[in-house]
Amino acid sequence: MAVTKNFPRETIMDAISAGLGLFGENRVQEAEKKFTGFSPMPEVHLIGHLQRNKAKAAAGLFSCVQSIDKVETAQALDARCNESGRMMDILLELNTSGEESKSGFRSRDGLLAGLDIIRRLPHVRVRGLMTVGPLDADEVGIRSSFSLLRRLFQDIRATEAPAGFEVLSMGMSGDFAIAIEEGSTLVRIGTALFGARVDR
Repeated sequence: MAVTKNFPRETIMDAISAGLGLFGENRVQEAEKKFTGFSPMPEVHLIGHLQRNKAKAAAGLFSCVQSIDKVETAQALDARCNESGRMMDILLELNTSGEESKSGFRSRDGLLAGLDIIRRLPHVRVRGLMTVGPLDADEVGIRSSFSLLRRLFQDIRATEAPAGFEVLSMGMSGDFAIAIEEGSTLVRIGTALFGARVDR
């Protein structure tokens, strides 16, 4: 996945011309400005935290929301998808680093309890799990974070996983090699593709 947070629309157009078709954005409003009007529309995922008051916009723009960390957020998205008559893929995010600044379900048990409710919603489809590795940890800490998510992913798949539960989204430009070694099926790459971004 090409992460285009804080990169301009021109970068996206160049990436599409080069053959990329899957993009990740952190903010709903930024994605609306940059991706509206594409024909055909590339696949765009929300990888940043979703506020419930942005659920309607998210339902109309994204192919998948990777950052579901509360039952209430999934319910709000489900209601908006119902209004527009669509089904949306989602991932459940687990905070595997324990960092307070990060989003995500705070525990394995919390995520499993959330999954039990969310999987019954009629207009969202739980396709897998996502995490953001610790930014300041050494390789051991990063690997431990990814391994934790992989084990949970495998445990869910070994029991009664939702249909199509096959996505393990973990790894960014600085740690994607470790993530792949730990079983990631989807890495989210920005800086390694496009260079340093300018935060706004």
